[in-house]
Amino acid sequence: MARERKLLQQAVAIVAVIPVATGLYGVLFGQALTGDAVSISAESHFRYLSGLLLGIGLCFWSTLPSIEIHTGRIRLLTLLVVIGGLSRLIGLALTGLPSLFMLGGLIVELIVAPVLCLWQTRVANHYAEEYGVAEA
Repeated sequence: MARERKLLQQAVAIVAVIPVATGLYGVLFGQALTGDAVSISAESHFRYLSGLLLGIGLCFWSTLPSIEIHTGRIRLLTLLVVIGGLSRLIGLALTGLPSLFMLGGLIVELIVAPVLCLWQTRVANHYAEEYGVAEA
């Protein structure tokens, strides 16, 4: 179990680099990532959403030290990520294919994050069996 827990921690740490890095970049540089010129209001909204992305990544990192007891937090964060992915998927249907980077984000949001969430549940269940405690 200790080995699986460690692998899960490493996987979450690595995957969370994506929202932390892209969120921080968006906060600092706004729409520069896309190369599109937008209004000041759209720029402000982009930076706000980038801040949320940064916060989600930091919250995932906050689960790392005791990942086996943070089931509720992991599930909430995963729900937020999946809702974002579904929103991106709706946009894809309405406006067409985005860049490869955005399609990569879609894969992380709708496949990778839920898989990590299920993996965390498995680790938490093993921990609960061994120690008799787990967060709901």
